[in-house]
Amino acid sequence: MSRYLLFLFLSTQLCAESPRELIEQYAADASLHQRHWAITGDSAKSYDREQELTQRWLTRLGKLDFTKLESPDQIDYILLRNDLEATLMRLGDRRDDAQELTPWLPFRPIIDNLTEQRVHGDPLNIEKAATTLAPLAKDVIDLQNKLKAAKEKKSEGPKSQGEKKPLSPSLPTPLQAMRAADSVDAMRESLKSWLGNYEGFLPDFNWWIKQPYDEAAKALEGYAKYLREEIAGIKGKDDAPLLGKAQGASNLQEQLVHEFIPYTPDELISIAEREFTWCETEMKKAAQDMKLGDDWKKALLRVKLQYVRPGEQETFVRAEGNRAIEFVTKRDLVTVPADCAEWWGTRMLGPQEQKQIPYAAYSGHDILVAYANESMKHEDKMMSMRGNNRPFMRNVVPHELIPGHHLQRYMADRHSIHRQGFSTPFNVEGWALYWEMRLWDLGYQTTPEDRIGALFWRMHRCARIIVTLKFHLGQMKPDEMVKFLVDRVGHETFGATSEVRRFIKGDYSPLYQCGYMLGGLQLIALQKELVTSGKMTEKQFHDRILHLGPIPIELVRASLLKQPLAPDFKTSWKFDATTKN
Repeated sequence: MSRYLLFLFLSTQLCAESPRELIEQYAADASLHQRHWAITGDSAKSYDREQELTQRWLTRLGKLDFTKLESPDQIDYILLRNDLEATLMRLGDRRDDAQELTPWLPFRPIIDNLTEQRVHGDPLNIEKAATTLAPLAKDVIDLQNKLKAAKEKKSEGPKSQGEKKPLSPSLPTPLQAMRAADSVDAMRESLKSWLGNYEGFLPDFNWWIKQPYDEAAKALEGYAKYLREEIAGIKGKDDAPLLGKAQGASNLQEQLVHEFIPYTPDELISIAEREFTWCETEMKKAAQDMKLGDDWKKALLRVKLQYVRPGEQETFVRAEGNRAIEFVTKRDLVTVPADCAEWWGTRMLGPQEQKQIPYAAYSGHDILVAYANESMKHEDKMMSMRGNNRPFMRNVVPHELIPGHHLQRYMADRHSIHRQGFSTPFNVEGWALYWEMRLWDLGYQTTPEDRIGALFWRMHRCARIIVTLKFHLGQMKPDEMVKFLVDRVGHETFGATSEVRRFIKGDYSPLYQCGYMLGGLQLIALQKELVTSGKMTEKQFHDRILHLGPIPIELVRASLLKQPLAPDFKTSWKFDATTKN
């Protein structure tokens, strides 16, 4: 081969894009899009540009020759393809959600247009902007008055024959009102940002704009307050309604495909119910060891009274964190770097935070500690203390810190960093739940009280699958979810209500709560396949998983087993032991 041809060959090889490079570039494009359009919120134009961007990247990815890629690159290819397709699916759902609110946000185009002009740096015609802005306050107030009239008419009962047709627009549901109020708040912030970009910089700006802006901002604030308080019923009280939107069976099934879970929602509920039954059986065994017969609920009540004195919870959590680290390192179960073992903290959750986070959680460095605060009502104090007792926390702390989320986060920040954008709860939460199961098998709980503490949380993970999937399938209402957690699992009402509020609010995937138990079961099945069979040591198994990044576990399995892959790889691994392949 001549030097010239060799140069061309090497240049071609150097210029060929790898999936990892595409992932990094796409992440940069997606981040830039988000920053550029964040100021306009859910505007139609931002959706159009996001769809265009995603389609462009799907086309670019499709130009790679999958057959010439090494196995790690093939997995990166599949991850990016799956993420892009899932983004398009979610984009369609977000469009539908935004469109649903249109009747109660007819003034949105005015604010979006002003904001988009500012983002693009278009010269501002102040007089024209004032003319556009001037009617906004009246339009908002008129709409609010129409909704008031519709609400009053509804409270009067069915209309008599011959009455006029209902006022338009129709009254939103409490959930729609809550979402619309959030959108109005976001638009008010956009308008405030628009004002700040010109005020004091353009001569005559305030002469034209200040009065219509002040009136519009005041009207928007009042409208959001009316929607939130008078229609949604959210008035800042502890008994605020539990509001959420059921996704439906077809939507859930589509999301399960993108999570590489080859089961239907009904099949997952069956798996959870079976695991729940196992927990109840083990609860009865622990109750018998406590000399309470089969009455595991009585045993659970006794365990709940084993809480520390006020002021001692943080110290107790730190001691439990160090105990868990010592347990896994002495048994050489997983690599725990010295910095990871040392550099973590604790932070007490405030009373308001505990309304949505009633138990310990992980924040990236700290374990967030829930416990009674002096400003709480006495009943809430006692529920917080009972819900965060010693046996419960002995299971929670390893889950949140080491070998759970803190170790997982430490490794994810240092290995396969480009895969962090593909994080899935079935890996992230599944990893921590897997360790609850593994520690149970290794005898981490030495007393029946501690076993009940661990079983309570495993039962809770089963219940999360049951109540969230049934909610999204339209088979269970929020108050029924709370009742299930209280009656069947043994939650305090305060904690159960906080949990359900978080489950259904819609801030994250409807499958998130399924990720704990199901991800744990996936990893248990994979552990049996690779460690119990003697193909890997336990430490090798755990370290390899951490190094691969927080990706779908079926792709973790494909990597560890060196399975042949295809560009249109679909989920097929029936990880549940009772399900035939």
